[in-house]
Amino acid sequence: MNDKVYNVLFLCTGNSARSILAEVQLNALGGGRFKGYSAGSHPKGKINPLTLKLLQQMRIPTEGLRSKSWDEFATPEAPVMDFVFTVCDAAAGEQCPVWPGQPVTAHWGVPDPAAVEGSDDTKMRAFKDAAATLRKRIELFKSLPLASLDRLAIKKEVTDIGKSVP
Repeated sequence: MNDKVYNVLFLCTGNSARSILAEVQLNALGGGRFKGYSAGSHPKGKINPLTLKLLQQMRIPTEGLRSKSWDEFATPEAPVMDFVFTVCDAAAGEQCPVWPGQPVTAHWGVPDPAAVEGSDDTKMRAFKDAAATLRKRIELFKSLPLASLDRLAIKKEVTDIGKSVP
């Protein structure tokens, strides 16, 4: 049995919605096998209020959550990441820091719910859709037999998850 806990960093530009939703869902669903983190290339400095509202509706704790820079995870003191997933197209196109430990990377792009305009219901639906997409991807990811796959197979699987789950 593999007792390894895999560290997973979710990146976005603002670290206020998608990456936060991915972090908390992985921590809630990961069964102790995964530790989720999130960060942004240009963090907003605060979490989007609709992100927090949705997490409360989902009964997922929000204590300790904050919008932070990806620079925090590129220092020698930072936890070594096993996986780094970009969840927005802008962050995927940016020059990322060099991550200690050479984590497996993949792009899991999700439309930005914070960019949706319209009624409060329309905006909340966008946040729910983003959370649902991320949840499906996380469910597939956590079901992978990581201990029995080589690095190349893992890279292919996590990349395919980002492409195949709408």
